[in-house]
Amino acid sequence: MNPLVSSVLRPARGDDLDALCQLESISFEGDRFTRRQLAHLLKRAHARTWVAVTDEGALQGYGTLLFRRNSRSARLYSFCVHPEARGSGLGRRLLEALEGEALERGMQRLTLEVRADNRVAMGLYRRMGFLPRRWLEDYYVDGCAAWQMDKSLVTAAEAPCGSGEAAAAARLG
Repeated sequence: MNPLVSSVLRPARGDDLDALCQLESISFEGDRFTRRQLAHLLKRAHARTWVAVTDEGALQGYGTLLFRRNSRSARLYSFCVHPEARGSGLGRRLLEALEGEALERGMQRLTLEVRADNRVAMGLYRRMGFLPRRWLEDYYVDGCAAWQMDKSLVTAAEAPCGSGEAAAAARLG
């Protein structure tokens, strides 16, 4: 796979399942989703998966958002870029598409967990405006810790009156 090959971003479909399973096995040594779990995420009403595919139909990456009822916060549940497409800007494009999906659904915050030893992913998330909020000891099945990170999807001017950070900033300002 050539990382410079252009890709199209779109919501995932049921016929993407085989390619999603293959990408999981290529990209992760542990803590992989099973076929059944991926199928559930594709069908789940409170989840949305976006994929990046080449013109030839090869899957280059995917990301899944989870939404909770009565919450303005979405969770980036899984995010993966094919090893050969890393460094091509695809991760940024895919994350921007997922943020757009969250905004369209009225979300004000996006959260995620990332392996503490995954410096590349942490760098991408930081460049995209995510901030580390909490250290999660022994989070992954292999004992690796994680950082919980989040990002506000609204500016202070867009935030409702009295909302957390915007209200605090106004009081301090």
